[in-house]
Amino acid sequence: MNEHTLSMRLERVAANVPAGARLADIGSDHAYLPVALLRRGAITAAVAGEVAATPFHAAQRTVRDNGLEQQVSVRLAKGLAAIEPQDGITAISLCGMGGETIRDILASGKAHLNGRERLILQPNGGEQPLRQWLMDNGYAILHEELLHENRFYYEIIVAERGEPVRYSAEQLYFGPLHLQARSPVFLAKWQRTLREKQKTLASLEQARQAGLEDKLQALARHVSWITALLKGE
Repeated sequence: MNEHTLSMRLERVAANVPAGARLADIGSDHAYLPVALLRRGAITAAVAGEVAATPFHAAQRTVRDNGLEQQVSVRLAKGLAAIEPQDGITAISLCGMGGETIRDILASGKAHLNGRERLILQPNGGEQPLRQWLMDNGYAILHEELLHENRFYYEIIVAERGEPVRYSAEQLYFGPLHLQARSPVFLAKWQRTLREKQKTLASLEQARQAGLEDKLQALARHVSWITALLKGE
């Protein structure tokens, strides 16, 4: 993967960035996403934020090699602190981190959000707490995608501030739009997850260690939800 050829996962993230956006890509790594979008003329400007020195320098190198120093600001900063008011950011992407990490970045960086940006989020697990934060903070989920690449399932969640929304516990767990669409890749993911959770539940029930009651109850609840989902209930 490079700025010329994005992974399927980043291509799907790119497809959800509005045309002409001013993008802040937080945790940008090599800045492949913003550079690819600028090379295609899909966005007008970008900020590539990185918290660690090595990927920060890698991002600088990618931007410099493509002659995009005027359009991409590469910044060493923690989370949304990479965004400055004069950037006029209209879209924010956070990709390749755990859902809880993305949630924490959004929560700790709320002062840097103007509430009009589109959020394009690609969590590696932890989607439920991320959806919970979005709901609690007035973000409606506009689009959800699930793709299977290199043996892994990747979710993409696109959200914007809007009218207050309330999602049920099952909607937060599975994704409200996934539950409506029930795509083949979505059902395949949950068939695999069900097998894994049933195996874990069986081993925990055998152990019956003290202090595991809450975990057992949560697992059993999730197994029943997934079983009902796959039966089409």
